[in-house]
Amino acid sequence: MMKTRIKPENIIKHFITITEHKLEVMRGCFKVGLYKQGLLHDLSKYSPEEFIVGARYYQGNRSPNNAEREETGYSSAWLHHKGRNKHHYEYWIDYNSNAHYSEDLIIPVKMPLRYVIEMLMDRIAASKIYNKDHYTDDLPLKYLMRGYFDIPMHEETKRFLYGLLRMLSEYGEEKTFNYIKHRLLKKGTRAY
Repeated sequence: MMKTRIKPENIIKHFITITEHKLEVMRGCFKVGLYKQGLLHDLSKYSPEEFIVGARYYQGNRSPNNAEREETGYSSAWLHHKGRNKHHYEYWIDYNSNAHYSEDLIIPVKMPLRYVIEMLMDRIAASKIYNKDHYTDDLPLKYLMRGYFDIPMHEETKRFLYGLLRMLSEYGEEKTFNYIKHRLLKKGTRAY
């Protein structure tokens, strides 16, 4: 199977898109006090394993990983990315060594609070970048709800993320971020 050719202009466009996304996540993380995570967010997207694929399948209005999946049947960039970035729930999927049935073999693990918050910032940023001027605070929640019942995410993590996205949808970014910073991420808080 012949892979899509990389258009030179897409190298620059992809770089701009991932950098805008990274900066948007960084802004959100900084607002709630997650400075290190804001700085380190998605650095693997600049690695050759992810960047070349992103430039090859760049479209500007959705993740290049989906286009790679459509052409090859899987996304090598996504497999690389999710294994290196703890803010993706897929990072937190493990095997159940006590499973007796195949449906119990794969188990989602509850994510630490700081990575759920980074995942929230990631979802907000992606919605802003891909929807540009059409972004509203309810879009990240709508995106989650499209596959909510099928997402292999730990149930507590899923409910918690849903609650934060619902708060964002109803009360906006400022109130949601203040709640996260002053209630959830108070010194010593690690659970939800």
